[in-house]
Amino acid sequence: MSESSTFDRLAASLSMEERRALLAKLSSLGNGSMDPLFREEELPETVDIERRFREAPWYTRFFYFLRGLFKSKPPVRLFENSLLSRLGSSIESRAPGLYDYRRSLLLPGFLEELNSLKESARFFYDALDTAFSRDKSGFFAFLFSLEMDFTYQRLVQETDPQLIAQSNSSAQEAHVKQMAYKALDDILQTIDETQRRRMYQNARSLQCLWELSSFLYDRLISTFSRDGVSDGLSCPTYLVVDQLYALNNILVSLKTPPSIPLLESLFVFLLQDRMAEPAFDMAAETENLLTRSEEALSRIRQFNQRIPLTAILRCASRNLAYLPQAISGGEDWFAVFRDYWKKRIEERYERFLRERRRETLTETLNSFFNGIPLQTLENVGDDTNTEGIHLRKSFMLSFLLTFYQSILLNELNRALKPILIDGEFYKKENRSEFTEAYNSLLKLGDEIQALLAKIAPSGDIGKRYRLVQSEMIALAVKRRKIQSLEMEVSEEASGIIDRASRALRSLIHILGGILNGEAGGKYDSLVNLGSLSGKGGSYLGVLRNALQRIEKTVQLIGEIDAMEAGV
Repeated sequence: MSESSTFDRLAASLSMEERRALLAKLSSLGNGSMDPLFREEELPETVDIERRFREAPWYTRFFYFLRGLFKSKPPVRLFENSLLSRLGSSIESRAPGLYDYRRSLLLPGFLEELNSLKESARFFYDALDTAFSRDKSGFFAFLFSLEMDFTYQRLVQETDPQLIAQSNSSAQEAHVKQMAYKALDDILQTIDETQRRRMYQNARSLQCLWELSSFLYDRLISTFSRDGVSDGLSCPTYLVVDQLYALNNILVSLKTPPSIPLLESLFVFLLQDRMAEPAFDMAAETENLLTRSEEALSRIRQFNQRIPLTAILRCASRNLAYLPQAISGGEDWFAVFRDYWKKRIEERYERFLRERRRETLTETLNSFFNGIPLQTLENVGDDTNTEGIHLRKSFMLSFLLTFYQSILLNELNRALKPILIDGEFYKKENRSEFTEAYNSLLKLGDEIQALLAKIAPSGDIGKRYRLVQSEMIALAVKRRKIQSLEMEVSEEASGIIDRASRALRSLIHILGGILNGEAGGKYDSLVNLGSLSGKGGSYLGVLRNALQRIEKTVQLIGEIDAMEAGV
């Protein structure tokens, strides 16, 4: 789970009260039938041939004994063939046009019903793929928040490392994490059997519906062809018997239709990406999907009523004892849900650590800048400015801009400028490196301001960003475009930061050599250091202070980088 998971975006868009109000409104509109999709009583009883033959009247057994003598076959097998023939005739009589027992063919009527089932089941595919396949844990979290909102609120509050730390000020950071996990386990243990069963039934219902909607209908349908006898497309049952076994197992497992509240949750989860669209009516869209879902479920119910699939498979497999087997599904809901919250605790704990580091860094920076606050980056998105463009390492950029304006120009320039103008280096390469580093730092402020101008509403990237925001396109596509622009800005910011870091490290080497270098070393002193220092030698003190300032700046860059990277 990531912070941008579907559930997180939905939770940010809809408060708990808004979600409940929406679902309450939809519930008043929903009138879906809860009649079973499949009735177990419609399954034919299994037949034990050996036992049925033994219990048959003596004259029946004698009749098949005589026939067995003439055909050289066991009487019980001839008796079985008779029962199969009788079953095949009853299928043809009950549901004509579906199955030809004598030729063991699925007829055009079966294909027509299969296409109807495919269309009905596939209606649910997109919603289930979004909510149940791509973000299963997020959907369970959303569903749980509606089914058991009190427990959900406890999970939100009592597993929050920030709130735990506030209530236990003396707790170590590692202990805060342990307390969050213990709170999770304690709260999960309060979920009673009735609540667990309700969530399991919901999860199972959706799992079976997902299996039905994602069934490979096209592979089954593609086996139908013209045989020259049937009026339409037909298919030998032996070609598809395994696929029919699988389909029958799914249909038998999907006995109970999803409840209206469950479908409401499913469709709200599907539609939440469109909530930001102008004039989008969540209630109307969901009501429309509920109406269509009832039509689809009704056709699935009709397929089960019209198609004696178990009987057809008994004939096709010549196995009167065959019964479909229920598929598994839904049993893992609790494990998936618990794993979701464990990962959520991990992410919140990492954010908690970052916030603590940020607070510590803020105090350090306040001292470093002598009380001057960090420069605000206009049009950069953060917790207080959701309209701006998100910029990775924005904190670092703000630090460097403040460093440039309050320290480089006001303090360091007094130490560096005399070297640039009058300093005589023993090595030309030292002079070149110093000049390049010094000039790079002097450009730092202009580079940052140029980047901020690009993301301003009138800037190149700012214009493109706002154009994308106003486009009437799918939110997934819009999100990708915005992420691409944010990556473009972040890469340019990284380039500015890298150049500044290299320049500062170069100055550390060069100033260290000027103050402490040995003759002949890579970085040594200046030829005219004495004359630059003057009689009182005050300039040497300025240089030492400058070196310490730059070393501290590089140290802070490393700490900020670790904080923003979440290390």
